[in-house]
Amino acid sequence: MIKRTATVAVVAAAALLTLTACEGGADASGSTNSKPSQGSNGKADTGSDIAKAETVTLPDMAGKGLQSAQDQAQEAGFYSLTSHDALGRGRMQAFDRNWKVCSQTPKAGKHPTDTEVDFATVKLEETCPAEDEGAEPEAAGSTMPDFAGKSVKVARTALDSSTSITVNDASGQDRMVLIESNWQVCTTEPAAGAKLDGQPVTLTAVKFGETC
Repeated sequence: MIKRTATVAVVAAAALLTLTACEGGADASGSTNSKPSQGSNGKADTGSDIAKAETVTLPDMAGKGLQSAQDQAQEAGFYSLTSHDALGRGRMQAFDRNWKVCSQTPKAGKHPTDTEVDFATVKLEETCPAEDEGAEPEAAGSTMPDFAGKSVKVARTALDSSTSITVNDASGQDRMVLIESNWQVCTTEPAAGAKLDGQPVTLTAVKFGETC
């Protein structure tokens, strides 16, 4: 009788130890139970907090070559960089070393490093304009804009993409207008201010530096 009682006691003790181990160790799936780590504010740290951009000094790049300006901006911590044609001709800065910076947005000073920096540029042999003319052209809408002096590329960009456009050489030489950013508009048909309602548009143009 005494041996049986001792056996029952041993089995009960073993069962109790097993139950305690299960509650404090692995769950049914085999993973270990643990509480989420606590942040400094006492709340659970979910790992979703995103570090804020650092605020540093953006140098003044005016007068620098575009490639040098981009390199120095990156050295300062700015990596979201873009550039545009300050003369408003819509030319692409394909070879950065052939362009120089006239102005920048934002201006030099303290800015978060995730700020986009836009350089207004002209070619090395060109003079910077008094004001940046490189803003994106507004959509023509229902009225024909005044494109005189603007590049053919800018005019095409402003007109609705469905518009049928013909470009003729205003000099009478019947040259092909291949690189539209190198040609300036002389006249338009319909004329500036006329109603636009899907009709075809004809532009006459000459190369920049030539007289209409």
